[in-house]
Amino acid sequence: MVNVAVVGATGNVGRTMLDILAERKFPVDKIYALASPKSVGKELSFGDDVVVVEDLAKFDFSKADVALMSAGGSVSEKWAPKMAEAGCVVIDNSSQWRMDPDVPLVVPEVNPQAIAGYKKKGIIANPNCSTIQMVVPLAALHRKFKIKRVVVSTYQSVSGAGKAGIDELWDQSKLVYEGSIGLDRMGETVKKFTKQISYNVIPHIDVFLDDGATKEEWKMAAETKKILDPSIKLHANCARVPVFVGHGEYVNIECENEISDQAARTILMKTPGVMVVDNRVDAGYQTQVDAAGLDDVYVSRIRSDATVDNGLSFWCVADNLRKGAALNAVQIAEVLVRDYLNK
Repeated sequence: MVNVAVVGATGNVGRTMLDILAERKFPVDKIYALASPKSVGKELSFGDDVVVVEDLAKFDFSKADVALMSAGGSVSEKWAPKMAEAGCVVIDNSSQWRMDPDVPLVVPEVNPQAIAGYKKKGIIANPNCSTIQMVVPLAALHRKFKIKRVVVSTYQSVSGAGKAGIDELWDQSKLVYEGSIGLDRMGETVKKFTKQISYNVIPHIDVFLDDGATKEEWKMAAETKKILDPSIKLHANCARVPVFVGHGEYVNIECENEISDQAARTILMKTPGVMVVDNRVDAGYQTQVDAAGLDDVYVSRIRSDATVDNGLSFWCVADNLRKGAALNAVQIAEVLVRDYLNK
């Protein structure tokens, strides 16, 4: 049994972490919910129990064995090293530590052996949500067919931008239903995103870089190389869509070895964490709405790409709050406790 702290416990991902810890019967002895001073005293559900939020800045991290952290990069930069110094292993959901060579970047179905590297800094990084759901099926295909190049287009839900993103889509959708009077006020609601998100698609997530890519697109390439194989070339196109929960991705791969849709389908059907729903009929595929609240990465529309040698494309969806964030962090913690902390 271990003592667990959830940092950023009042946010969407933090609450989901508490839910998943309880659902999966994680071996928790004592649970701590931590957040900023404005949230102190709030009560959160943990299974059938209630946990009271405490102040992150006043917490003694020597009382915790593991911390699941989803409080943003600046908070992680300040606090994660202090937590690790106190003997608490940090599993961080922000982008702060992902590309640090001394911090393992882990998707448990793909590279669980990397968790051993936590001893260098006492920190393990959770990858970006869009990267996580992509590399689970990619890893299985890469082992067999040796992927050379990936082109991915993402359709990412507003919950990836936090509660403010969800609220903005909700508020704007209500204005659309109010008609012209509501539409006159639409500009006032554009805050979290750069343009109206309701009934729209925005081809822009995170900041722009010098080469014209956004940082979200860069993350997918850089993180895939670190997790899976540095030789893989990856080009990403990331868009925000008016969906509350769940990311969708169209993935196109080019392999060194001969690949067919049936061979890929057979492998993916045996891959832990992947559920294949690929019937070539109306509604014979999964969408973001279908995946919300579930744990697997759902793969559909598997088909050969005849425009390149050894090409294949597929569609995948996953709940970005669960597998894309909270669940992946809990899965990391499960391996950490089972294979390292309890040895």
